[in-house]
Amino acid sequence: MIKGQLKELPSVSQVLHEIKSDISLHNRYIKEIINCEIKLYRKLAQANKLDFKRKEIISRIINEVVRLDQSSIKNIINGTGIVLHTGFGRAPISKKIINRVANKLDGYINLEFDLLEGKRGYRQNHLSRMSNAIFGSQSSLLVNNNASAVLLSLNSLAEGKDVIISRGQEVEIGGSFRIPDIIQKSHANLVEVGTTNRTHLIDYEKAISTTTGVILWAHTSNYIVKGFTKEVPLIDLALLSKKKRVPLVVDLGSGTIISTDNYNLPKEKNIKEISNMGADIITFSGDKLIGGPQCGFIIGKKRYVNKISKNPLHRTYRCDKWTIAFMEETLKTFYSEEKFDSSNQSLKLLTTPRKELIARGERIIDNIPKNKIKVLGITLEESLVEAGSGSLPLKSIPSIALKFRPHKLSVSSLAKAFRLGSYPVVGYTKGNVFYIDLKAVLPRQISHLIDSIKQV
Repeated sequence: MIKGQLKELPSVSQVLHEIKSDISLHNRYIKEIINCEIKLYRKLAQANKLDFKRKEIISRIINEVVRLDQSSIKNIINGTGIVLHTGFGRAPISKKIINRVANKLDGYINLEFDLLEGKRGYRQNHLSRMSNAIFGSQSSLLVNNNASAVLLSLNSLAEGKDVIISRGQEVEIGGSFRIPDIIQKSHANLVEVGTTNRTHLIDYEKAISTTTGVILWAHTSNYIVKGFTKEVPLIDLALLSKKKRVPLVVDLGSGTIISTDNYNLPKEKNIKEISNMGADIITFSGDKLIGGPQCGFIIGKKRYVNKISKNPLHRTYRCDKWTIAFMEETLKTFYSEEKFDSSNQSLKLLTTPRKELIARGERIIDNIPKNKIKVLGITLEESLVEAGSGSLPLKSIPSIALKFRPHKLSVSSLAKAFRLGSYPVVGYTKGNVFYIDLKAVLPRQISHLIDSIKQV
């Protein structure tokens, strides 16, 4: 019986012969897929559990090759309500900006070439003048993320020296990124001051010595400490660092250009305000509240930024042409702290009022058959969401969500059906209820969402 099942297994060449020529995969990869699938069917045969004939096995293997020929990166509908979702690529980039960048990068570009002088240029020059004006800084560098911005700054300014930080600011963010680990990897020495809940200016002053390289102030972007607490105001810390001639480095985390409270978002000091407080170096992400590609900014006093730029590690963290081009277009979406262009998609989503989201939700329900609404138990419900990626942690943001209480299938089955649909939809579950929050659903995706609900 087992021998008979083993005889049904095709050879690699037999499967290759049946594969159509329009498969765009490397030949060795196709063979690897086929071999892997044949091994799986061989295990079934050896366990006397192979129920397929050779023709069907070949067909199934080809289907797997076709599936893997499709891109594993898919455009999805974000129904979690979290606009800056790390798992979904953080800040979504608008098609308008993508088209502008694509038009510029179609072929060769003057990434490191000075067209006026006809000689080698500097890639940072494409952004530095504009970013310095927007951020209120003397100088700036773009690197590949904020983690590298912090590490590069500390290694450049405090290698072999002490980095003073409050115990209440020794943060850990997603992916086990811990400030103490970054300080260690920068080859500096961690000097903790104060306590978890209370740190005073005198604590910093007592810790400063001839071996001090940097005072580090880290924004606790993904948590808050309440109750009997005290933190030293940044402006006071800046005055102390100036008095003691020790550079103050601020890890701002998200960083925002706009005044968030003008858009009914939780209050967060913008980069210009932080810069005016006297920090020597400020680092922050480009793919969070700024709304650009994954990158990190290092801005501040020219003498310190110059020193950082000359660090040999800088080359390992530098950005490519795509990141620089996308960030250039992203910065152009800002007109002031009070005004930005709607092509900044993440800010457009974050600032969309609940009233507008309710109208979209009603439009969705109006376009779903009544029997489908009844079977899936669909209603609209007010919700509260977070910005995501550790941004704006103090308060929730008002939103609206589609609420599903299905009668004929489980909530987990419904969630899976949405994820595996022709246009993947990712929501969230609470108890026996499935939600698709509309805060992070792009306006152009509403029709796709309607179709996805109809198809479930």
